[in-house]
Amino acid sequence: MNPVSSDQSAARPVAPRRRRWLGSTLRWGIGVGAAIVAFNALFGRRDELAGAVTTLEHLHYQWVFFAVVAELASIGAYAALTRQLLRAGGVDISLAELSGITLAANAIQNSLPAGPAWSTVYAYRQFRRRGADPVLVGWTLALTVLIAIATLGAIALVGLVVSEDQAASLDLVRVIVAVAIAILLLVLAARHGLGSLPGRRAAVLIVSAFQRVFHRPRCDADELVGRVFHRLGAVQLTRRTLAGAVAWSLANWWLDLTALAMSFAAVGTSVPWRGLLLAYGAGQLAANLPVTLGGLGVVEGSLTVALVFYGGNQEATVAAVLLYRIISFWMMLVLGWTAALVIRIRTPHLEEAKAR
Repeated sequence: MNPVSSDQSAARPVAPRRRRWLGSTLRWGIGVGAAIVAFNALFGRRDELAGAVTTLEHLHYQWVFFAVVAELASIGAYAALTRQLLRAGGVDISLAELSGITLAANAIQNSLPAGPAWSTVYAYRQFRRRGADPVLVGWTLALTVLIAIATLGAIALVGLVVSEDQAASLDLVRVIVAVAIAILLLVLAARHGLGSLPGRRAAVLIVSAFQRVFHRPRCDADELVGRVFHRLGAVQLTRRTLAGAVAWSLANWWLDLTALAMSFAAVGTSVPWRGLLLAYGAGQLAANLPVTLGGLGVVEGSLTVALVFYGGNQEATVAAVLLYRIISFWMMLVLGWTAALVIRIRTPHLEEAKAR
């Protein structure tokens, strides 16, 4: 027997593991580096934040505690939304596991370049490891985002009404109305397009175009779409399930908004209630723009400008918004990467249990 060929065959399994390890290390390095760069970008101009930092030195820590609890509860509500939709397809994952996956995916989204794409791939793999088929995972992820955006748009519209005519001074009316119309069109498409003949034909055309460009998936487009639609037909999305999902999504946004309101109480200033909903809706919409990682700087600026416009004390508002972002962004970033590490360590045990 040739010893060289034996060594080569023994080395073959090592190379893929080494590449996976290097790829994982690279992703973690990029995430940590991006977090450091973003931190420096936020706190690099300390002179302008001196007043806010002074205010933060005299916090009411009981309100900080309540803000942290509200933010953690909002993560749990989003996990419950995902669980509601997965259960409609016959897959039940514990709320604790889903909360960890939600934290980890949120950290990936807010840390890495093209974060939403990376976080979607991460969530997809985690759900697949826990027994969900590809069709159900794709359907759940898409519907989760749609419901979250729709409920955020509803909150922004309520804020637009509550703020009366002053919203026009911030140039937010057209943006929020445009988002509301887009959400309505998406909801109508999701409600009436699924399973309809035009919707199926459109899906076949999209898959065929994808196959021509990427030469994948290597199967008949009509047959593939037929299997997907057949699987989706087995998903029991009842009115009760949908209502529960919408309720959990609203709870997610309201709990996060509660953390913002409690941040004002923590710095010892009154909340500009009349502009709070509108400012929050605009800030969250800004957070989803591909400008900076996690909307860093954009969210703080939009929230502060809007809340000061509606009567908030400038220095105290900057401090409150900064505290809110420390809780909702930086704290969640640390918890999220910690959750990702724990999930990474537990993955081999999970796969062994699944195999047994």
